[in-house]
Amino acid sequence: MKPAKNSPRARIVRYTVFGAISLAVAVITAFGYLRYEQRVDAMHPALTGIALQMRHDPAAWTRQERDASEMLRDIREEKVAAIGVSRDAILVSTQTGAKYFVTDHNGAFSNALLLGEMKAGADAPYQLVWLPDANLQTGMARWAAAFDKIRDLITLLMPLMLIGGLFWFMRREMTGGAQLLEESPTLRFEDVIGAGEAKAALADVQSYLTDPARFTDMGVRAPCGILMTGGPGVGKTRLAQALAGECGASFISITGSYFSAKYYGVGIQKVKHLFELARKNSPTVIFIDEADGLGKRTDTGGGPAEAESNRIVNQLLAEMDGFASNQGVIVVAATNHPENLDEALRRPGRFDRTVQVRLPDLEDRAEILRFYAAKLTSKADDIDFGQLARLTTGLSPATLAMIVNQAGLVARKAGASTITAAHFIEAIKIARIGDVSGAERALSEEERTRIAVHEAGHGLVAALLGTGVLEEITILPRGGALGVALVTKAQDKHLYRETEMRNEIQVLLGGRNAELLVFSEASSGAAQDLQEASRIGLDMVSKFGFNVDGNLFSLAALPAQYAGLQLKNAIEHANVLLRELDDACQALLRANEPVLRAIAERLLESETVSGETVEQLIREHAAASSPSMHLAQEPAAA
Repeated sequence: MKPAKNSPRARIVRYTVFGAISLAVAVITAFGYLRYEQRVDAMHPALTGIALQMRHDPAAWTRQERDASEMLRDIREEKVAAIGVSRDAILVSTQTGAKYFVTDHNGAFSNALLLGEMKAGADAPYQLVWLPDANLQTGMARWAAAFDKIRDLITLLMPLMLIGGLFWFMRREMTGGAQLLEESPTLRFEDVIGAGEAKAALADVQSYLTDPARFTDMGVRAPCGILMTGGPGVGKTRLAQALAGECGASFISITGSYFSAKYYGVGIQKVKHLFELARKNSPTVIFIDEADGLGKRTDTGGGPAEAESNRIVNQLLAEMDGFASNQGVIVVAATNHPENLDEALRRPGRFDRTVQVRLPDLEDRAEILRFYAAKLTSKADDIDFGQLARLTTGLSPATLAMIVNQAGLVARKAGASTITAAHFIEAIKIARIGDVSGAERALSEEERTRIAVHEAGHGLVAALLGTGVLEEITILPRGGALGVALVTKAQDKHLYRETEMRNEIQVLLGGRNAELLVFSEASSGAAQDLQEASRIGLDMVSKFGFNVDGNLFSLAALPAQYAGLQLKNAIEHANVLLRELDDACQALLRANEPVLRAIAERLLESETVSGETVEQLIREHAAASSPSMHLAQEPAAA
């Protein structure tokens, strides 16, 4: 009968067997070690004197290196007292007490050249010491050994460093780098010039973040997200900062591309981390600039990139639907292309309100220019900011700030110590048209004359029809233009009457008709004018209902695939309109041909003619032609 596996008797048997085996192994090991010592003692007799010192302190022989030929000469002349052999060097001690070493990689000399074949019964002329444990590194061997150690260390640490770096990078990717500002923004709504409509639209959000109880007590759900739209540089980011500053809220600023990631699933972790950070520090304003970078969800399943984009948008939708968990968190998104956002993001309950941030009007532009100009050394009393505001119609606050800085650069280039109105006007020309180029050096006299006539035609028609304020006409090339007739609007306009649009087309056709009047043929310089006139004319007949035959149907109502089929008829109507306006422009220039030629002559002389000069020439022509008309009418009356 066998004992149980875990019974005391079985355990005693196992322990006894294990102890016997261990004792046998210990005895065998001790016996083998004793035998090894006996063999070593038999192979290496007792050392005395200098040989014993060499065994215990081989480093004393590494201070002086000699050539192997010297060592062999000392051996032949029996001047050697002891020789030590190691893996890397041969240590030599002479009868006179000299100590030196000979480099011996891998025992090249020690195996064959030292003792050679000895005769029977002969005594060795010196003691030979075997130094198996001596670590003698001489010359380049020291550097080689250090390099080997560094290589081994790098080989050991490299995998650890790669794993650690990958872990750190993945962790950083998951957090996404979204950080709170250390302090709430100090910007306030009053610090943002203009954008009155946007400020009013953000008032409810400000009230909610300041006192959310006023909403919850009434059972009203506070807005969850604000979508700000508008062109680049209109001030969307400053408005978001001002909102956070008004409420004393924390502020997180990211872009739409923040959520994209190289690794699958990391984008979702970024969304989670963003909202967790915002909830911990509520009230918080999350500002997502260039929100159209989020893209739209797709149904095609085209690949991992599309699938990951869908998952990111889905996670963002889920986080914005957090209801109570998102209390005190407002998402403000800004985009120039709201049509590129996913439809589910734009529905009420996520982005509850769309705020249109418009370009500044005339008064706001003047105030913005005055604000930035106050930071410069300028003659503010001599600067007409109203005129500068008229010259900057349609420009954003960011562009206005750039113009003020450009005025400083223009003044510095001219060597002026203060910035004047002329520097500001030059900066506006650079921003709107371009800097003065060196193209005039390559123009022939004939080309300069044609350009002068062309630009005189634009300016004269604009002054006669009153399409705006004619600031100046110049034939100095700026940017891509060889000449410019600078016409500004007295005030911002959002609606245009049919008469105003017809006058705009005549101004565009004025340059070409002036060339036809003076030179009897036009040039390629009117290409851009014809393109813009055609665009306006096509919009008039196809969208605004300004047809000659009274056709009110708008091509904009048709889907894109059908609108092209009806475009031919619209082009025909637009061409009829352009022909009519072209005839009117020709008649206008023909009646004022002396003024046209006078303006062109002034341009060839001074290269730039002011709008006041053009108005004066028109008045002088009108005064000169009135008496002749009166005299011509008297005989008819008689």
